[in-house]
Amino acid sequence: MGTLYRIALVLVIIGAINWGLIGFFKFDLVASLFGGQTAGLSRIIYALVGLAGLACIPLLMKNLDEEDTATVTHTRTSNRPNYNMEAGKEADFSEYSKQKNKDNNNEK
Repeated sequence: MGTLYRIALVLVIIGAINWGLIGFFKFDLVASLFGGQTAGLSRIIYALVGLAGLACIPLLMKNLDEEDTATVTHTRTSNRPNYNMEAGKEADFSEYSKQKNKDNNNEK
């Protein structure tokens, strides 16, 4: 997720908290911090929250399951875990159990 979207998301969360406070307690936190609803700084904050909401619209369309390739930090080429130890490789018993099952079926 890009820096712009992170900033926009933070502003949207601030706006959501402010609307929650207004809805539940009739308390406008932005207005009380910045000098009322008609104060210049309050209006700038309201405008930034509104623009952040518009900037977050593409996040609705983004598939949440896909990874953002710009932020992938792992170097693994597969999803299989590596069970190697410091002393050396561990034995792979996955084929052993299959072979044992075949031998047991052939004896019957």
